[in-house]
Amino acid sequence: MPKLKIAVIGAGSISEAHLNAYSVHPEVELTAICDLNEARAQEKAERFHAASFYTDYKALLASPEVDAVSICTWNQSHAEIAIAALAAGKHVLCEKPLCKTVEEALKVQEAVKLSGKVLQVGYVRRHGMNVQILRKFIDAGELGEIYYAKASSLRRLGNPGGWFSDSERSGGGPLIDLGVHSIDLCWYLMGKPKVKSVSGNTYRKLGNRSHIENLSYYKAADYNADKNDVEDLANALIRFENGASILFDASFTLHASKDELSIKLYGDKGGAEVEPELKIIAEKHATILNMTPQVDHPSFQFQPGFDAEISHFVDCCRGRLETICPVEDGVEMIRILTAIYESAASGQEIYL
Repeated sequence: MPKLKIAVIGAGSISEAHLNAYSVHPEVELTAICDLNEARAQEKAERFHAASFYTDYKALLASPEVDAVSICTWNQSHAEIAIAALAAGKHVLCEKPLCKTVEEALKVQEAVKLSGKVLQVGYVRRHGMNVQILRKFIDAGELGEIYYAKASSLRRLGNPGGWFSDSERSGGGPLIDLGVHSIDLCWYLMGKPKVKSVSGNTYRKLGNRSHIENLSYYKAADYNADKNDVEDLANALIRFENGASILFDASFTLHASKDELSIKLYGDKGGAEVEPELKIIAEKHATILNMTPQVDHPSFQFQPGFDAEISHFVDCCRGRLETICPVEDGVEMIRILTAIYESAASGQEIYL
């Protein structure tokens, strides 16, 4: 079988994870890389042995040498590029979030239906070893009905700046960047119940804290300390029609003693912690048990997670599997994120 010819659109930091995964996949040929920065596109193409590089994604999509694309661009361009790629007959792996607005998300969903091509949303944490292991316990009924989830994704100092802190390009701050992963993972493991209402808050109290010394953190390539119009912190209570709920918070910066990543699920037969390490809680013979699975990776591993995501995408493009991250899930997550921002702005609970 001929190799699947892949192009990556957007050569920023997250593209490295995609390119690393594609470069070692035996069924993939990296054919092109596109970026507005020509030098960066050329450098990535040479380093990963792609035959071509572009600065115009439309020219790339016109090439018959491309079967599928990864979209790793700024959030505000996701919908436009995804729709164009689908119309050009390409399969699409789109980094999270799917786009910025519900209107855009619905247009992408319609484009998927019209094209008949695969669109996989980049919810990479669904592909982590810890999550895939836990899914087997959940599917076997070990946790019973999962009625509550609690997730925190808190950075005490971690506003990347650049496009991340420019709401026009990003759509928001830690909620849409970090929170999308935590909320999606809880929702996915809870069986994707239908959302009833959302109550949220956002805060802009600390700015990007660029004055802090002696403590380093990741900064975007286009970092500019003068540009920051996104929230520092967001929290939300998400209610579902089946009575279940998710309590969530995320920050780029916060007066906290340390960063925190915590994802917990509670069911009527058992519970689980996904992060910081996989644990399963059960009740046997009138005794409560905290069970620690003996596995290689009890926490999410960054590059192996992307390796698994890309492998799944290739299988879906080949017709061997149906994606576990379909466009419909991307649309629903944009509905939730938009409702949180709307609730925060209005001070009212939003009913979906």
